[in-house]
This record gives sequence, structure tokens and C-alpha cells, in this order.
Amino acid sequence: MDTNSIIGQLKDLSSASGNRDETLKEAVRLIHASNPRYNWTGIYLLEGDTLVLHNYIGKPTEHTHIQVGVGVCGTAVAETRDINVEDVTKLDNYLACSLETRAEIVVLIKDSEKIYGQIDIDSDTPGAFTDHDEQFLGKIADHLATILGV
Repeated sequence: MDTNSIIGQLKDLSSASGNRDETLKEAVRLIHASNPRYNWTGIYLLEGDTLVLHNYIGKPTEHTHIQVGVGVCGTAVAETRDINVEDVTKLDNYLACSLETRAEIVVLIKDSEKIYGQIDIDSDTPGAFTDHDEQFLGKIADHLATILGV
């Protein structure tokens, strides 16, 4: 499924229900289903200086609350940038959700002034994520920022 199709479905759902939580849950489902390399897909929302896991698909994780600056997710927020890690086993600050995870991509959900959260995806395949993944997720994140910024 392409980006425009996913964003279209999210717009329709958001317009019809007005329910932010349902829209975020559907975003996770659509993103996860879009690529077989996406083994764990979640959205964290930023509450103060803590990322709080909102919705996810994949193996259960104990990392439901992550401080800004900790792990790949927290570092992305602290440095205000998306992060694509080819091999998480080579990182000192990696917070392992699953022993099988080898790659992780974090794309911020933000507008020009505020970070609302992030899309976080893990893959069991080293080097699983490309520039295409980052652009694909970035467009969805931009759309989600319009929903969260209301």
C-alpha cells in the first residue's frame, strides 16, 4: 500500500470519527501491514520529557515509557531528528524490545515548532530500512502531526 492510500484512509477515518486514538491505532495497522520487514510497529506520544507507547503491533515490550535522550527513540527526540539504525547490536544505548531485532527506524511526528511523538519500527533484518522507508514514514508522520496538533 502506498503513502497516499494510507493517508487517504486516515483522513477518512479522522473525518468520520474524529477519534484521535482510533486514527493512531489504524495508522499503526496500515503501516505495519505495508511491509513484511516491519516486525514491530508502534507510535509513541511525547508527554513532557517521556515517550509513552500509544499503539503497537508486534511482540510485547517493557519499553512503554522512554525518557527523552534514552535509547534510539529518546535520542531522536533529544536531537530533533529521524534515526535509521542498520544494526542495533552495535549501539551502546539500544533498548531491546526483542532479541531478534536487528534494525530500527524512528521518524518524528512533528510540525515546525513541536514534536508530538514518533513512529518506531523494528525489523529482524539487518539494514532493513532505506531512504524510501524514511520518506514513506515521514509523509505519514506529517499527516499525523496535523491530527495531533489540533
